[in-house]
Amino acid sequence: MQLGTMTRIVGRKRYSTETATLLADDCYWDGSNFERHGRNTFLLRTPRGNYFTVTRTMWQGEQDSLQPVSLEEAIELYEGPLTNHAVDFEQAFPDVEVQDA
Repeated sequence: MQLGTMTRIVGRKRYSTETATLLADDCYWDGSNFERHGRNTFLLRTPRGNYFTVTRTMWQGEQDSLQPVSLEEAIELYEGPLTNHAVDFEQAFPDVEVQDA
């Protein structure tokens, strides 16, 4: 499933897939398609450093959605269910310090 173009204003901020950077998603090739149970989630960062998700659906009766998320929520998604990373952690979260374990 492709990300496509989506723009939404939330809290007087414009979130747009056209100007944002894709950080991660849960798309995978299963041999015949990229859809995960009919839905895919994409994590993006705006040029001003705000994070949001876009969920695309193929299910009748559901609509695609765009939802702002906090930095902590974005990190949880990146480290958790969104396993296909478009950029490395340091690029996705430039202001977050990573320490050796």
